[in-house]
Amino acid sequence: MGFMSRGERAEKKHAPTFDFLVVGLGNPGQQYARTRHNVGEEVVAELAKRCGTSLTSGRDSAVEAQVRLGSPPSTKRAILAFPLTFMNESGQAVAKLVRRHGFVLDKSFPELIVIHDELDLPPGTVRVKFGGGLGGHNGLRSITSKIGTQDYTRVRIGVGKPSSKEHGANHVLSRVPPAERQVLDVAVQVAADAVEKIVLDGVDAAMNRFNAT
Repeated sequence: MGFMSRGERAEKKHAPTFDFLVVGLGNPGQQYARTRHNVGEEVVAELAKRCGTSLTSGRDSAVEAQVRLGSPPSTKRAILAFPLTFMNESGQAVAKLVRRHGFVLDKSFPELIVIHDELDLPPGTVRVKFGGGLGGHNGLRSITSKIGTQDYTRVRIGVGKPSSKEHGANHVLSRVPPAERQVLDVAVQVAADAVEKIVLDGVDAAMNRFNAT
């Protein structure tokens, strides 16, 4: 697929070095804003806001921002991104971002943090996970297919199960009742905290903090 080896990456000294690629999943378009499927988008927007910037149009089928996460001197450089493809094609944008920003793609890719909705968790629950299955999530499936590994970091935001599998699409794409929306708003803040914890202290530390509640 044209990804760089470690040797090629070392030679490309003129490329900017980023420590993490943080991707929030969702669907583009105002009609999908604030739906359960777009909570990942909301988290990257919140992280950008915390850094005093916003996501802007990039070259890789995504809006993105280049930021420093954390407090000096322990800051890390990160790309925040939201694919402008639909959810089931998220991997196209992620693969382009990986290539352009010079990330080294190995079988294990903890520097990629993907934030997504999770049907198997109660609404508002935030969990951190590294690798594992795809849980039927089309965005994760697309990313895994395009980058060739499922061993990357995930921040999962619970949106609850629909009444039946037949109602799955309507559940994640429809407007959220106000009471549940308030719960998800809190979860977005917690998920942003989780990303910052991963960046500064590692996946294990983040799992110990956010998976214990």
